[in-house]
Amino acid sequence: MEQRRVSGKNHWYHETQSSTCPSDVLPLVPEAAHVEDRFLLELTLPESLLTASEGWIKPARELTTLLFPNNVTVTRLQTFSAYDRLSTALTVAQVYGVQRLCNHYAARLTPLPGPDSSRESNHRLAQITQYARQLASSPSVITAQAKTQLEDVGLTSYDIVLINQIIGFVGFQARVLATLQALNAQPVRWIPGMPVQEDAQATHFTRPDVKWLPTLAGIEPHYASAEQTAAREKWQGLFPLEGLVPLLVYDCRTLDATASIISALPSSTFTPLAALVTSRINGSASCFSAWSDTVDDEIGLYFQDEETLKKWCEHRPLEQVIIQSVQLLTRAPDRFSAAQFTPLIEHGLSVEEAINLLAWSGLCGWLNRLRIALGETI
Repeated sequence: MEQRRVSGKNHWYHETQSSTCPSDVLPLVPEAAHVEDRFLLELTLPESLLTASEGWIKPARELTTLLFPNNVTVTRLQTFSAYDRLSTALTVAQVYGVQRLCNHYAARLTPLPGPDSSRESNHRLAQITQYARQLASSPSVITAQAKTQLEDVGLTSYDIVLINQIIGFVGFQARVLATLQALNAQPVRWIPGMPVQEDAQATHFTRPDVKWLPTLAGIEPHYASAEQTAAREKWQGLFPLEGLVPLLVYDCRTLDATASIISALPSSTFTPLAALVTSRINGSASCFSAWSDTVDDEIGLYFQDEETLKKWCEHRPLEQVIIQSVQLLTRAPDRFSAAQFTPLIEHGLSVEEAINLLAWSGLCGWLNRLRIALGETI
């Protein structure tokens, strides 16, 4: 992996090797670390819209505290430090190129002491950074070897669930911010970012009856705390989390907040459509198969290639603009703008419905990555 030889961390593309940092180095936007709302990052929105979206924004705000607390106690079973968490978040933010997000995580990461400069620590951080970048930018390339490499550098089961939750959540946050900035006709990025994500190969979707199995051991019921047992019983029937709950319950408070977002985001006629679009791009065959089973007209068959999908959309103008908006938001949130948001309103969706649908597509990308990273299809 290419190492950035730049002094300090006053830039987005932080170093993957530890080094001594001059004490006077500051992030590009130091005030971005001290925002009151660590999810929306001080975006100005109509009060009516904030009130209508409070049900899913509130648990999202809670996750910014649970995933990125100011202080983290490292133990034998939980080795991910505050630096590891924010470094991972910044890596993901860099991939998506949402400037507001990059500024925030860069500013929070800057003052933290990095790991020691031993070869083992450098290798561990490089492996974490590489994995985060791959899962964020091209989730379909994640293999069993990529997962094993995390274990090889000392990550525990708790750590592996946590890093995947961080990657998924920051991707969701990036897409929500991109959507809301498009609503305000604000640019999402100010400098060139990463290339557009390529769609997963069609070979991932040749079998309609795939099943998902976890590749990480969940917590055995007799070892679970009362709080973990309660969270598992509460959420194990939630459709989008089917099979994931025994793994996510390693951190039951994070599970509660994640499930609360899923439950609070309003569903609509187009919920399965958005889920199919993101699953097809990200390469989550199990998510694609599960959502295909929820629709009556076998819409999933039309996603085999772009030409087939275009023909299906020819006499469905609303579905066409929904697909186009979700595709760009999924592939390149930094390029999403009012040009993709406005057509949704022009074709009959309300502002609230459009935001909920696009936020849902961001959540689907999060769930796609959890299934790709924590399991396999058979």
